[in-house]
Amino acid sequence: MINVQLLKRICETPGAPGFEQRIRQLVIKEVQGLVDELSVDNMGNVVAIKRGKERKRAMIAAHLDEIGFIVNHIDEEGFLFFHPLGGFDPKTLTSQRVIVHGKKDVIGVMGSKPIHLMKPEERNKVVPMTDYYIDLGMRKEEVIKIVSIGDPVTRERELIEMGDCVNSKSLDNRVSVFILIETLRALQGVEIPYDIYGVFTVQEEVGLRGAISAAHGINPDFGFGLDVTIAFDTPGAQAQEAVTKLGKGAGIKILDGSVISDYRMVRYLKETADTFNIPWQPEILPAGGTDTAGVQRYGKKGAIAGAISIPLRHIHQTIEMANKADIQHCTDLLIVALQHLHEFNWEFR
Repeated sequence: MINVQLLKRICETPGAPGFEQRIRQLVIKEVQGLVDELSVDNMGNVVAIKRGKERKRAMIAAHLDEIGFIVNHIDEEGFLFFHPLGGFDPKTLTSQRVIVHGKKDVIGVMGSKPIHLMKPEERNKVVPMTDYYIDLGMRKEEVIKIVSIGDPVTRERELIEMGDCVNSKSLDNRVSVFILIETLRALQGVEIPYDIYGVFTVQEEVGLRGAISAAHGINPDFGFGLDVTIAFDTPGAQAQEAVTKLGKGAGIKILDGSVISDYRMVRYLKETADTFNIPWQPEILPAGGTDTAGVQRYGKKGAIAGAISIPLRHIHQTIEMANKADIQHCTDLLIVALQHLHEFNWEFR
């Protein structure tokens, strides 16, 4: 149903916030030839433009960066200490492999105090992130030949298929990068009503920074955030906590912690999904934000904005899980939504 091998390459390519070089190059290679114009702005956002019949602008934002770390200290034994780039749950770090991107890539393992040596009162507490270190298995003399303060660190984890799902690090938000690429591919040679600005943004995980800059430059009339959302449909979850569920279709964002979607865009996405028989589910996310907020607010006159959200289990954990059918449904909805924007009555009513 979906191109799993392309998604695998996208997820496994490193790109911590502010260090998106490799994933940016992959995206440029994939979208060249699919659009009319392609550029990289000063922040590192990839802007892929497909021209439409009219000069109104629709911006779609899918962020390139993944949560990661940055080296802030190397001790006398060669152990690395780090600062997080993005939101981490510390309990997920224990004994995880990471990749330190120095003069060359080197594998490390997250370490902390062994449970055998913990005091009874320590065993029932979450180890704070400041107590973790990265072990490269090398003496300091060898470490400093490769690693410097300020080098980025990403997680080491491959994408696999599990039942109806894919399981990987960094599906937040590489699954949306995949969807935007596949959408541009599907629209190749298709007449569209308005200019499409497919923007692969940087530094979302540390404050929507790329989307804010891009929206200010593009000044879109319409805005689509493309990001994951929580699927808390697992044992112990209360029905009202689910947000979305795996396998139930594309999420249509009503609100999250940073944005209230324009009610016109919500209505448009719902009606479009129904018209084209695309399964969908409403999304109300109580906390957390996405590039949708940047797209909505930072054009010179604001944008009619909403979002298509991909349900995701185990978000911001060592691995994340998405349903392949949901990924396809989100892609399908974005494709038809961009084709039929001109048919909807966008007046306030």
